[in-house]
Amino acid sequence: MRVAIAGAGLAGLSCAKYLTDAGHTPIVLESRDVLGGLVAAWKDSDGDWYETGLHAFFGAYPNMLQLLKELGIEDRLQWKEHTLIFNQPDKPGTLSRFDVPDIPSPFNVIASILRNKDMLTWEQKIRFAIGLLPAVVRGQKYVEDMDKYSFLEWLKRQGVDERVTSDVFIAACKALTFINPDEVSATILLTALNRFLQERYGSKIAFLDGSPTERLCSPIVDYITERGGEVRLTAPLKEILLNADGTVKGYLIRGLNGAEDEVFTADVYVSAMSVDPMKVMLPNSWKQMEFFKKLEGLEGVPVINLHLWFDRKLTEIDHLLFSRSPLLSVYADMSNTCREYANPNRSMLELVLAPAKDWIAKSDQEIVAATIAELEKLFPDHFGGDNPATLLKSHVVKTPRSVYKATPGRQQYRPAQVTPIVNFYLAGSYTMQRYLGSMEGAVLSGKLTAQAISEALPVANSSNLQMLTRPPATNAATA
Repeated sequence: MRVAIAGAGLAGLSCAKYLTDAGHTPIVLESRDVLGGLVAAWKDSDGDWYETGLHAFFGAYPNMLQLLKELGIEDRLQWKEHTLIFNQPDKPGTLSRFDVPDIPSPFNVIASILRNKDMLTWEQKIRFAIGLLPAVVRGQKYVEDMDKYSFLEWLKRQGVDERVTSDVFIAACKALTFINPDEVSATILLTALNRFLQERYGSKIAFLDGSPTERLCSPIVDYITERGGEVRLTAPLKEILLNADGTVKGYLIRGLNGAEDEVFTADVYVSAMSVDPMKVMLPNSWKQMEFFKKLEGLEGVPVINLHLWFDRKLTEIDHLLFSRSPLLSVYADMSNTCREYANPNRSMLELVLAPAKDWIAKSDQEIVAATIAELEKLFPDHFGGDNPATLLKSHVVKTPRSVYKATPGRQQYRPAQVTPIVNFYLAGSYTMQRYLGSMEGAVLSGKLTAQAISEALPVANSSNLQMLTRPPATNAATA
């Protein structure tokens, strides 16, 4: 069966990969001239890469790790020391670590909390541990039921005091969801914490050894095309064309540079676009259906990613750092963490500005200036004195609508991959799957979509069909 997939982000590419495994022929149609969607990257005139986001991989990303293994590229992940590192704003230039010992979970994470002496008192550690027990013991249903609370509200209900929130969870919330604890759904953070607590290496972090476009997305494309599939760039979807019965007749692809529009037809159609463009593309007749009406309850969160090249080395730390800055979320010196970006003499900091709603409309110059002001606090030794570090160049990448904004109550609006339209499916981390909006969520959603299509349209003699046709609910619970 021919399957047309709109969007060459991780959801669309993973969907296409697993469809080829099941014997189908996917054709991925991407509006831009670059792969990756929310993990896209570009080269500037100097040959330096800049990315849509600071993409850290966790040990608690089983579907992503399985995909890399199936592609034979798992060695492209550069795993870092098993620790979480936080800046200390009250002690500029100093760091606090949660070093995770190599013992079974959840004792490894508990030990890292107990051994930290910089951020939490013993009373706070005990209250923190007691507060997390319900999420660990009572399981996923309890976690899902907590969607009615913000994470801050949930913490207060557990008796966890505000200092724990400000010291640890503001940074964690901004890193995982790009919003603060008083905005994010408790379900989202509890899901992540459960994975970190229940998997021995769940909180261990890795970086790709190069750009996501080349080192992750391109191998998926090669896998797809070598098995008869296709990936087309600069093929923007203009309209979803319908038959008289409301099913999809074809994708109307906008002609570029004076070319005529093209009607692209297939047996099955998938939208792997983010939720905001998907809502724009909905045919009017579908907008009246309850399934699609729910999408109005979802919207993408603004995110800003910065790349700053300096004339000297600011740090030797080879890891992700939680800034605990009111402006910045996380950052890393990519000249240390990424093999392709390595430079022994100069730093290239990649930083996430979050929450970004008050900054997304500001100029790049304003954003860079505010970021440098924060870096002066994080690196006082390099920005003070007579010879401060010099910014050589910068790139600011704005994403006005990134992953869906995971505020309380959003779970009820997340759609299934299977829609009421018999030949139309959804993929994307905003769709209902066990993980939050992330690279893992995108890959898992694509896999679930491929499974659903293979159940509806099985292909005989496919060596991988058994794996792909397990009931989606079972897979979503165990993936």
